[in-house]
Amino acid sequence: MAQLYAGTSGWAYPSWKPDFYPAKLAQAKFLPYYATKLNTVEVNFTFRQLLKESTVQKWIAGTPEQFRFGIKAHQVITHIKRLKKTEEFIPRFLSTLEPLAQAGKLGPLLFQLPPNMKADIEVLKEFLTTLPRGVLAAFEFRHTSWFSDEVFDLLKSCNRALCVAETEDRVTPDVLTADFCYYRYRKPTYTPEERANMISRIREHLAAGRNVFAYFKHEETPQGALYAAEVLKEIAG
Repeated sequence: MAQLYAGTSGWAYPSWKPDFYPAKLAQAKFLPYYATKLNTVEVNFTFRQLLKESTVQKWIAGTPEQFRFGIKAHQVITHIKRLKKTEEFIPRFLSTLEPLAQAGKLGPLLFQLPPNMKADIEVLKEFLTTLPRGVLAAFEFRHTSWFSDEVFDLLKSCNRALCVAETEDRVTPDVLTADFCYYRYRKPTYTPEERANMISRIREHLAAGRNVFAYFKHEETPQGALYAAEVLKEIAG
């Protein structure tokens, strides 16, 4: 049965008290509490540093069996090497995620490309050959030149998801390229009508047997976490 995984891009925000976290909850207990309300989180600090095993083991111990960690790919891959000649770094990066994979808690990897990186089919095609088939991967393109049938078809051929990202300035075409879906809802607020449309689209995917990963804007207010909890409740209902 297809599953919705909804959460935010981070959890360590004392400013989420008392609307999301209880007022007296210690920060060390944020993740276990978060995992009672939401069932996934997108980890962004992996963009700048490699995970330590001690950190990963704490995450595994502090979350239930069905919880998933989405992981943002390291900047060496996306911003420094810009997908080129990553053959040596990719295995190193993936090795730090192995404990999550073994625990069954590894969600998709998000490869977020720089805004100024224009479409290059050959670079993407070559990079896709370096990713193990069993690793779920989504690509967030931030230059509009990537939004073409040629790119979408290439992703489809490898079962890699197009990350559908919504910001105040840009919306990715909602094109299905994999057997799972990846959404990043980055607008600060969503109207009831927008949330209803969002839920309707998620239901379509679930009915077709596709898992959905949906991450809301985190920042200093708990609004994204509250939206995620609302969507999970609506889908469950």
